[in-house]
Amino acid sequence: MKTTPQPVTCTGDRISSAGSAALARRPGRSLGRRVLDNWQLYALLLLPVILTFVYKYIPMYGIQIAFRDFKASRGYLGSEWVGWYWFQRFFSSPTCWRMIKNTVLISLFSLLWSFPIPIILSLIINQLRFHKFKRVVQTVLYAPHFISVMVICGMIRIFLSPSGGLLNLILGTQIDFLTQSSAFRTIYIASGIWQDAGWGCIIYLATLANVDPGLYEAAKIDGASVFQRILNIDIPELLPMAILNLIMAAGGLMNVGFEKVWLLQTDLNKAASDVIAVYVYQQGIESAKYSYSTAVGLFNTAVNIVLLLIVNKIASKASDVEFV
Repeated sequence: MKTTPQPVTCTGDRISSAGSAALARRPGRSLGRRVLDNWQLYALLLLPVILTFVYKYIPMYGIQIAFRDFKASRGYLGSEWVGWYWFQRFFSSPTCWRMIKNTVLISLFSLLWSFPIPIILSLIINQLRFHKFKRVVQTVLYAPHFISVMVICGMIRIFLSPSGGLLNLILGTQIDFLTQSSAFRTIYIASGIWQDAGWGCIIYLATLANVDPGLYEAAKIDGASVFQRILNIDIPELLPMAILNLIMAAGGLMNVGFEKVWLLQTDLNKAASDVIAVYVYQQGIESAKYSYSTAVGLFNTAVNIVLLLIVNKIASKASDVEFV
C-alpha cells in the first residue's frame, strides 16, 4: 500500500516535525546520478585533473632517485639503492647549516616584513575617495610585479653601483653594497616588497569591496573615526583572508626565490646568499649530481610540508580558518 508524501510545512524559519521526518525518509541520489545530472561541470573538471595527475603526481615516481646512486644509463630501477646516504652526505657537508640558516632567515624576514605591507596598502587605498587618483595609485603599485626578475636585478645593480649608483649619489659614498654579506638580506627583502606588495593587495581590496556600505554609514552615525572604522570593520573582514594567505606563505617558507638570489649572488656575499635553492641547481645542473640534488630538494620540500601543517594547526585553533 503506497503512502502519499506529505508536504513539508515551514513555520517561520523552522521546518515542522512532520517535514523533518519527510526529509529524513527522502532517499538520497546515488553518486552516479549526481554525476549524470552535472556532467558538464565534471567534464570541465576532467582536463585540469588529468593535467595535474600527469605533471604533478606521475613525476613523484622520480623521488626514488634521492635513495639511489642514479645512473642515467641504468635507469631508476637499475641504479643501486643507497638509502639515506645522500641525506647523510648533505648534513655532513661544511656549508649545510649555513645554507639552512640563510634560507630560513631570508624567508622568515621576508614573511615578517612583506606580509603586512599589502594589508596596510589595501587599507590605505580603500580610504581614498578620489577614484581617478585611486586608480593611478593602484596602477603604479601593480606595475613592478610585471617586470621580470632579471630586469629587477639589473636595476638593483645599477641603483647600487659604487660608481654613479643612485643610492651612493644620495649618500655621497662609493660603496659596493652587493659585495657586502650584511646588506644582501636587506636588498633581497626590500626589492621583493617593492615588486610584489602592490600586487599582493589586490585580493585584500577585493575583500574590502564586498563590505556592506551600511556598516560604514552606521559607524559614521555613531561617531566612529576613520581609524575606528578600520579597526572594527575593515580588519575583521580582512582577517580570514590574511590568515589563509599566511598559511599558504608558511608552506613555501623554505622556497627562497632562486632567480633573484642567483643573479645577485657574488663570491663576496655568499655568507648570506648561499641558500638551498641555489645549491640544488649547482649540484644537479652544473655538477650533474642528480641523486644528491634530489635528496637536498626532497629535504627542503619535507620541511615546507611540516611548516604548513604546524601553521595551519595554529591558525585553525586561533580562528575559524583552516586550509588543510
